[in-house]
Amino acid sequence: MLIQAERLQTAIVEMLQAAGTAPASATIVAADLLEANLQGHDSHGVQLAPRYVLNVLAGKLAPNAAIQVARRDGAIIVADGGMGFGQVVGRQAMDLAIASARDTGLGLLALRNVHHLGRIGAYGDQAVAAGMLSIHFVNAVSGPPVVAPFGGSEARFGTNPICIAIPPVAAGGYPLILDFATSAIAIGKVRVAHAAGRPVPEGSLVDRSGRPTTDPGAMYGDGPRGALLPFGLHKGSGLALMCEILAGALTGGGTNQPATPKDRGIVNGMFALVLDPARFGDIEAFRAETAAMVAHVKTAAPGAEHPVLVAGEKERITKAERQRDGIPVPGPTWTELCGAAAEVGIPVDCLAAIAGV
Repeated sequence: MLIQAERLQTAIVEMLQAAGTAPASATIVAADLLEANLQGHDSHGVQLAPRYVLNVLAGKLAPNAAIQVARRDGAIIVADGGMGFGQVVGRQAMDLAIASARDTGLGLLALRNVHHLGRIGAYGDQAVAAGMLSIHFVNAVSGPPVVAPFGGSEARFGTNPICIAIPPVAAGGYPLILDFATSAIAIGKVRVAHAAGRPVPEGSLVDRSGRPTTDPGAMYGDGPRGALLPFGLHKGSGLALMCEILAGALTGGGTNQPATPKDRGIVNGMFALVLDPARFGDIEAFRAETAAMVAHVKTAAPGAEHPVLVAGEKERITKAERQRDGIPVPGPTWTELCGAAAEVGIPVDCLAAIAGV
Protein backbone atom coordinates (compact mmCIF):
# COMPACT_ATOMS: atom_id res chain seq x y z
CA MET A 1 0.00 0.00 0.00
CA LEU A 2 0.98 3.65 -0.46
CA ILE A 3 0.58 5.95 2.55
CA GLN A 4 1.17 9.69 2.53
CA ALA A 5 4.27 10.57 4.54
CA GLU A 6 2.57 13.05 6.87
CA ARG A 7 -0.17 10.58 7.82
CA LEU A 8 2.28 7.76 8.38
CA GLN A 9 4.53 9.98 10.49
CA THR A 10 1.57 10.94 12.69
CA ALA A 11 0.77 7.26 13.22
CA ILE A 12 4.36 6.52 14.31
CA VAL A 13 4.35 9.49 16.70
CA GLU A 14 1.16 8.16 18.30
CA MET A 15 2.71 4.70 18.74
CA LEU A 16 5.91 6.03 20.29
CA GLN A 17 4.03 8.32 22.67
CA ALA A 18 1.78 5.46 23.73
CA ALA A 19 4.94 3.51 24.57
CA GLY A 20 6.03 6.30 26.94
CA THR A 21 8.11 8.55 24.70
CA ALA A 22 7.90 12.30 25.31
CA PRO A 23 6.14 14.15 22.46
CA ALA A 24 9.25 16.05 21.31
CA SER A 25 11.37 12.89 21.15
CA ALA A 26 8.60 10.89 19.46
CA THR A 27 8.39 13.58 16.78
CA ILE A 28 12.16 13.51 16.17
CA VAL A 29 12.28 9.71 15.90
CA ALA A 30 9.23 9.46 13.64
CA ALA A 31 10.53 12.23 11.36
CA ASP A 32 13.85 10.42 11.05
CA LEU A 33 12.17 7.14 10.11
CA LEU A 34 9.96 8.85 7.53
CA GLU A 35 12.90 10.75 6.03
CA ALA A 36 14.65 7.40 5.50
CA ASN A 37 11.56 6.09 3.69
CA LEU A 38 11.27 9.26 1.62
CA GLN A 39 14.88 8.93 0.50
CA GLY A 40 14.35 5.30 -0.49
CA HIS A 41 16.11 3.72 2.50
CA ASP A 42 13.17 1.62 3.64
CA SER A 43 15.52 -0.54 5.70
CA HIS A 44 15.86 2.40 8.10
CA GLY A 45 12.27 3.59 7.88
CA VAL A 46 8.97 2.82 9.59
CA GLN A 47 9.56 -0.94 9.51
CA LEU A 48 11.81 -0.30 12.53
CA ALA A 49 9.05 1.29 14.63
CA PRO A 50 7.63 -2.03 15.92
CA ARG A 51 11.06 -3.10 17.09
CA TYR A 52 11.57 0.21 18.84
CA VAL A 53 8.23 -0.08 20.63
CA LEU A 54 8.92 -3.65 21.73
CA ASN A 55 12.40 -2.68 22.96
CA VAL A 56 10.87 0.10 25.07
CA LEU A 57 8.39 -2.36 26.57
CA ALA A 58 11.20 -4.85 27.24
CA GLY A 59 13.32 -2.24 29.03
CA LYS A 60 16.01 -2.31 26.33
CA LEU A 61 15.40 1.27 25.19
CA ALA A 62 15.13 4.26 27.55
CA PRO A 63 12.76 6.47 25.51
CA ASN A 64 13.49 9.73 27.33
CA ALA A 65 17.21 9.39 28.07
CA ALA A 66 19.52 12.32 27.32
CA ILE A 67 23.18 12.39 26.38
CA GLN A 68 25.74 12.26 29.19
CA VAL A 69 29.28 13.54 28.63
CA ALA A 70 31.68 11.02 30.13
CA ARG A 71 34.83 12.95 29.24
CA ARG A 72 35.96 16.19 27.57
CA ASP A 73 39.59 16.72 26.56
CA GLY A 74 40.02 19.61 24.16
CA ALA A 75 38.19 18.73 20.94
CA ILE A 76 37.60 15.14 22.14
CA ILE A 77 34.11 14.35 23.44
CA VAL A 78 33.28 10.94 24.90
CA ALA A 79 29.51 10.61 25.35
CA ASP A 80 27.15 7.95 26.70
CA GLY A 81 23.65 7.65 25.27
CA GLY A 82 22.12 5.80 28.23
CA MET A 83 20.39 3.50 25.69
CA GLY A 84 18.15 6.36 24.63
CA PHE A 85 16.73 6.79 21.16
CA GLY A 86 19.69 7.15 18.82
CA GLN A 87 17.87 9.71 16.74
CA VAL A 88 17.60 11.92 19.85
CA VAL A 89 20.85 11.39 21.75
CA GLY A 90 22.82 11.08 18.50
CA ARG A 91 21.75 14.57 17.52
CA GLN A 92 22.54 15.87 21.00
CA ALA A 93 26.04 14.39 20.74
CA MET A 94 26.54 15.83 17.26
CA ASP A 95 25.53 19.26 18.57
CA LEU A 96 28.48 19.05 20.98
CA ALA A 97 30.89 18.02 18.21
CA ILE A 98 29.63 20.80 15.91
CA ALA A 99 30.06 23.36 18.70
CA SER A 100 33.63 22.13 19.20
CA ALA A 101 34.32 22.46 15.46
CA ARG A 102 33.05 26.04 15.53
CA ASP A 103 35.39 26.86 18.41
CA THR A 104 38.51 24.95 17.38
CA GLY A 105 37.93 23.73 13.83
CA LEU A 106 37.53 20.13 15.00
CA GLY A 107 35.12 18.00 17.01
CA LEU A 108 36.03 14.36 17.75
CA LEU A 109 33.03 12.42 19.03
CA ALA A 110 33.07 8.98 20.62
CA LEU A 111 29.45 7.95 21.28
CA ARG A 112 28.59 4.70 23.06
CA ASN A 113 25.69 2.89 24.66
CA VAL A 114 23.03 4.26 22.36
CA HIS A 115 19.99 2.60 20.84
CA HIS A 116 19.73 2.38 17.05
CA LEU A 117 21.05 5.56 15.45
CA GLY A 118 18.95 5.11 12.32
CA ARG A 119 20.12 6.49 8.97
CA ILE A 120 23.68 7.70 9.55
CA GLY A 121 23.36 10.18 6.71
CA ALA A 122 21.05 12.15 9.03
CA TYR A 123 24.08 13.10 11.13
CA GLY A 124 25.90 14.13 7.97
CA ASP A 125 22.87 16.29 7.16
CA GLN A 126 23.14 17.82 10.63
CA ALA A 127 26.81 18.65 10.12
CA VAL A 128 26.45 20.21 6.67
CA ALA A 129 23.49 22.29 7.85
CA ALA A 130 26.00 23.91 10.22
CA GLY A 131 28.53 24.39 7.41
CA MET A 132 30.69 21.51 8.61
CA LEU A 133 32.24 18.46 6.98
CA SER A 134 31.82 15.16 8.84
CA ILE A 135 33.07 11.56 8.78
CA HIS A 136 31.29 8.79 10.68
CA PHE A 137 32.15 5.18 11.55
CA VAL A 138 29.44 3.06 13.21
CA ASN A 139 29.18 -0.46 14.64
CA ALA A 140 26.21 -2.41 15.95
CA VAL A 141 26.07 -4.95 18.76
CA SER A 142 22.48 -6.07 18.28
CA GLY A 143 22.31 -9.76 18.91
CA PRO A 144 24.33 -12.24 16.85
CA PRO A 145 26.53 -10.64 14.15
CA VAL A 146 25.15 -10.81 10.60
CA VAL A 147 28.07 -10.16 8.20
CA ALA A 148 30.79 -12.66 7.31
CA PRO A 149 34.38 -11.48 6.91
CA PHE A 150 36.08 -11.85 3.52
CA GLY A 151 36.93 -15.52 3.01
CA GLY A 152 34.48 -16.69 5.70
CA SER A 153 30.92 -17.98 5.75
CA GLU A 154 30.13 -17.32 9.43
CA ALA A 155 29.07 -13.86 10.59
CA ARG A 156 31.47 -11.76 12.67
CA PHE A 157 30.42 -8.14 12.01
CA GLY A 158 27.38 -5.92 12.03
CA THR A 159 26.55 -4.02 8.83
CA ASN A 160 28.80 -1.22 10.17
CA PRO A 161 27.99 1.89 8.10
CA ILE A 162 30.31 4.69 7.09
CA CYS A 163 29.21 8.24 6.18
CA ILE A 164 31.12 11.20 4.74
CA ALA A 165 29.30 14.52 4.33
CA ILE A 166 30.48 17.60 2.40
CA PRO A 167 28.53 20.90 2.72
CA PRO A 168 27.03 22.63 -0.35
CA VAL A 169 29.51 24.70 -2.33
CA ALA A 170 26.99 27.36 -3.36
CA ALA A 171 23.90 29.00 -1.91
CA GLY A 172 20.90 26.83 -2.70
CA GLY A 173 23.12 23.93 -3.67
CA TYR A 174 23.08 20.38 -2.40
CA PRO A 175 25.52 18.65 -0.04
CA LEU A 176 27.35 15.43 -0.87
CA ILE A 177 26.15 12.74 1.56
CA LEU A 178 27.92 9.40 1.12
CA ASP A 179 26.29 6.84 3.42
CA PHE A 180 26.70 3.10 2.98
CA ALA A 181 26.86 -0.17 4.88
CA THR A 182 30.10 -2.11 4.69
CA SER A 183 28.00 -5.20 3.94
CA ALA A 184 26.81 -5.79 0.38
CA ILE A 185 23.35 -4.65 1.54
CA ALA A 186 22.02 -3.57 4.93
CA ILE A 187 20.29 -6.19 7.09
CA GLY A 188 17.21 -3.98 7.03
CA LYS A 189 17.09 -4.34 3.24
CA VAL A 190 17.08 -8.12 3.72
CA ARG A 191 14.14 -7.67 6.11
CA VAL A 192 12.34 -5.46 3.58
CA ALA A 193 12.92 -8.01 0.81
CA HIS A 194 11.70 -10.83 3.06
CA ALA A 195 8.54 -8.89 3.91
CA ALA A 196 7.92 -8.11 0.23
CA GLY A 197 8.61 -11.68 -0.93
CA ARG A 198 11.38 -10.70 -3.33
CA PRO A 199 15.00 -11.89 -3.66
CA VAL A 200 18.09 -9.97 -2.60
CA PRO A 201 20.80 -9.16 -5.16
CA GLU A 202 23.26 -11.88 -6.11
CA GLY A 203 26.52 -11.77 -4.21
CA SER A 204 25.02 -10.32 -1.04
CA LEU A 205 24.12 -13.42 0.99
CA VAL A 206 25.15 -16.98 1.80
CA ASP A 207 22.93 -19.61 3.42
CA ARG A 208 23.71 -21.50 6.62
CA SER A 209 25.93 -23.91 4.64
CA GLY A 210 27.96 -21.08 3.12
CA ARG A 211 26.39 -21.39 -0.33
CA PRO A 212 25.47 -18.24 -2.28
CA THR A 213 21.74 -17.49 -2.23
CA THR A 214 19.31 -14.73 -3.12
CA ASP A 215 16.66 -15.94 -0.64
CA PRO A 216 16.33 -13.45 2.25
CA GLY A 217 14.72 -16.24 4.28
CA ALA A 218 18.24 -17.59 4.84
CA MET A 219 18.58 -14.95 7.57
CA TYR A 220 15.40 -15.98 9.37
CA GLY A 221 13.74 -19.03 10.86
CA ASP A 222 14.89 -21.49 13.49
CA GLY A 223 18.40 -22.90 13.77
CA PRO A 224 21.62 -21.57 12.21
CA ARG A 225 21.28 -18.58 9.94
CA GLY A 226 23.14 -17.53 6.83
CA ALA A 227 25.26 -14.40 6.62
CA LEU A 228 25.50 -11.21 4.64
CA LEU A 229 28.69 -10.71 2.65
CA PRO A 230 30.88 -7.60 2.76
CA PHE A 231 30.80 -5.28 -0.23
CA GLY A 232 33.86 -5.28 -2.45
CA LEU A 233 35.29 -8.51 -1.03
CA HIS A 234 38.30 -7.67 1.20
CA LYS A 235 37.63 -3.92 1.00
CA GLY A 236 34.27 -3.96 2.75
CA SER A 237 35.51 -6.56 5.20
CA GLY A 238 38.50 -4.41 6.13
CA LEU A 239 36.33 -1.32 6.62
CA ALA A 240 33.86 -3.31 8.74
CA LEU A 241 36.69 -4.32 11.07
CA MET A 242 37.86 -0.71 11.35
CA CYS A 243 34.28 0.32 12.26
CA GLU A 244 34.29 -2.27 15.04
CA ILE A 245 37.55 -0.88 16.40
CA LEU A 246 36.80 2.85 16.07
CA ALA A 247 33.08 2.81 16.94
CA GLY A 248 33.17 -0.12 19.37
CA ALA A 249 36.59 -0.48 20.98
CA LEU A 250 37.68 3.18 20.99
CA THR A 251 34.33 4.50 22.23
CA GLY A 252 34.14 1.86 24.96
CA GLY A 253 30.82 0.56 23.68
CA GLY A 254 32.01 -2.91 22.75
CA THR A 255 32.57 -4.89 19.56
CA ASN A 256 31.06 -8.06 18.14
CA GLN A 257 33.53 -10.35 19.87
CA PRO A 258 31.96 -13.14 22.01
CA ALA A 259 32.43 -11.53 25.44
CA THR A 260 30.23 -8.53 24.54
CA PRO A 261 26.57 -9.02 25.68
CA LYS A 262 24.27 -9.42 22.68
CA ASP A 263 20.84 -9.27 24.33
CA ARG A 264 20.45 -5.53 25.02
CA GLY A 265 18.42 -4.58 21.96
CA ILE A 266 19.93 -2.54 19.13
CA VAL A 267 23.16 -1.08 20.49
CA ASN A 268 25.19 1.30 18.32
CA GLY A 269 28.52 3.04 18.76
CA MET A 270 29.73 5.93 16.61
CA PHE A 271 33.09 7.59 16.11
CA ALA A 272 32.69 10.89 14.25
CA LEU A 273 34.97 13.68 13.10
CA VAL A 274 33.41 17.10 12.50
CA LEU A 275 35.60 19.60 10.64
CA ASP A 276 35.19 23.27 9.81
CA PRO A 277 36.45 23.50 6.19
CA ALA A 278 37.11 27.22 6.59
CA ARG A 279 39.96 26.38 9.01
CA PHE A 280 41.98 24.65 6.27
CA GLY A 281 42.66 27.66 4.08
CA ASP A 282 40.75 29.56 1.42
CA ILE A 283 37.14 28.38 1.80
CA GLU A 284 36.16 29.83 -1.58
CA ALA A 285 38.98 27.90 -3.26
CA PHE A 286 37.75 24.72 -1.54
CA ARG A 287 34.22 25.31 -2.77
CA ALA A 288 35.34 26.10 -6.30
CA GLU A 289 37.55 23.02 -6.51
CA THR A 290 34.79 20.79 -5.12
CA ALA A 291 32.25 22.22 -7.57
CA ALA A 292 34.65 21.75 -10.48
CA MET A 293 35.31 18.13 -9.55
CA VAL A 294 31.61 17.29 -9.16
CA ALA A 295 30.86 18.96 -12.50
CA HIS A 296 33.68 17.00 -14.15
CA VAL A 297 32.31 13.72 -12.76
CA LYS A 298 28.84 14.55 -14.05
CA THR A 299 30.13 15.13 -17.60
CA ALA A 300 31.20 11.48 -17.93
CA ALA A 301 29.38 9.63 -20.69
CA PRO A 302 26.48 7.74 -19.06
CA GLY A 303 26.31 3.97 -18.95
CA ALA A 304 23.48 1.90 -20.37
CA GLU A 305 21.34 1.77 -17.21
CA HIS A 306 21.26 5.26 -15.68
CA PRO A 307 22.95 8.69 -15.80
CA VAL A 308 25.97 9.59 -13.69
CA LEU A 309 24.86 10.34 -10.11
CA VAL A 310 26.87 11.72 -7.19
CA ALA A 311 26.36 10.98 -3.50
CA GLY A 312 22.92 12.08 -2.31
CA GLU A 313 21.44 12.63 -5.76
CA LYS A 314 19.47 9.38 -6.00
CA GLU A 315 17.95 10.08 -2.59
CA ARG A 316 16.73 13.52 -3.72
CA ILE A 317 15.11 12.00 -6.80
CA THR A 318 13.39 9.30 -4.75
CA LYS A 319 12.21 11.82 -2.15
CA ALA A 320 10.48 13.94 -4.75
CA GLU A 321 8.68 10.87 -6.11
CA ARG A 322 7.57 9.61 -2.71
CA GLN A 323 6.44 13.01 -1.48
CA ARG A 324 4.15 13.02 -4.49
CA ASP A 325 3.01 9.37 -4.53
CA GLY A 326 3.32 8.20 -0.92
CA ILE A 327 5.44 5.72 1.03
CA PRO A 328 5.24 2.06 -0.05
CA VAL A 329 4.44 -0.12 2.99
CA PRO A 330 4.45 -3.91 2.39
CA GLY A 331 1.63 -5.92 3.94
CA PRO A 332 3.84 -7.73 6.48
CA THR A 333 5.28 -4.38 7.63
CA TRP A 334 1.78 -2.97 8.16
CA THR A 335 0.86 -6.11 10.11
CA GLU A 336 3.89 -5.59 12.38
CA LEU A 337 2.98 -1.93 12.88
CA CYS A 338 -0.56 -2.93 13.86
CA GLY A 339 0.77 -5.55 16.27
CA ALA A 340 3.09 -3.08 17.98
CA ALA A 341 0.31 -0.50 18.18
CA ALA A 342 -1.94 -3.07 19.86
CA GLU A 343 0.81 -3.73 22.42
CA VAL A 344 0.58 -0.09 23.54
CA GLY A 345 -3.21 0.12 23.47
CA ILE A 346 -3.87 1.55 20.00
CA PRO A 347 -6.57 -0.48 18.18
CA VAL A 348 -5.84 -1.49 14.60
CA ASP A 349 -8.78 0.51 13.21
CA CYS A 350 -7.55 3.59 15.06
CA LEU A 351 -4.03 3.23 13.62
CA ALA A 352 -5.51 2.74 10.16
CA ALA A 353 -7.59 5.89 10.56
CA ILE A 354 -4.58 7.93 11.62
CA ALA A 355 -2.53 6.62 8.69
CA GLY A 356 -5.42 7.10 6.28
CA VAL A 357 -5.62 3.49 5.06
